[in-house]
Amino acid sequence: MNVNVILFSQFETLDAFGPVEVLGRLKERYTIEFYSEQGAIVTSAQNVKIETRPLQEIQPGGIVLIPGGQGTRTEVDNKKLIQAIKRISEAAEYVLTVCTGSALLARTGLLKGKDATTNKIAFQWVMEQNKEVHWRKKARWVRDGKFYSSSGVSAGIDMTLGFISDQNGKEEAERASREIEYIWNRDSENDPFCGTDD
Repeated sequence: MNVNVILFSQFETLDAFGPVEVLGRLKERYTIEFYSEQGAIVTSAQNVKIETRPLQEIQPGGIVLIPGGQGTRTEVDNKKLIQAIKRISEAAEYVLTVCTGSALLARTGLLKGKDATTNKIAFQWVMEQNKEVHWRKKARWVRDGKFYSSSGVSAGIDMTLGFISDQNGKEEAERASREIEYIWNRDSENDPFCGTDD
């Protein structure tokens, strides 16, 4: 299955590459590609430069991964990008957002009436992007149908392991967490950062 990672300027590096590291452990199941609006080299908030393909090359189906980061603050007003995310996400089998990546998906309207979460520090700002989403503050990650959303940054790793557990079995998720020597928070409602002020 294709994993289509949508990047933009000033994305958060771990938001994207935490899940990519996990999904990349199942090479026989997942093929990872990176895309952006124009298909150019995109630079993360930590100055990591990634070569990407244009969004229009994404084929229907597969998994969409949308990271967060400082860039979401401006990209929520990029109508062309939001329209593309909506089109791609409607045709995807699954959509995973990390951190403030849920703000971009919320802007498409696809999360209307659905449960979702996001970075606790930016929670109020993300809520303002679409108040018709059922935003859950106390959650490490949330699944509602084909949509998965996680709290901030490292929570994307827990969510992706949860996704693998749902799709491929708990043993596969545990194997991936052992291989990366990561202590997986298996409880999606165990959110130790929920008390963080906005």
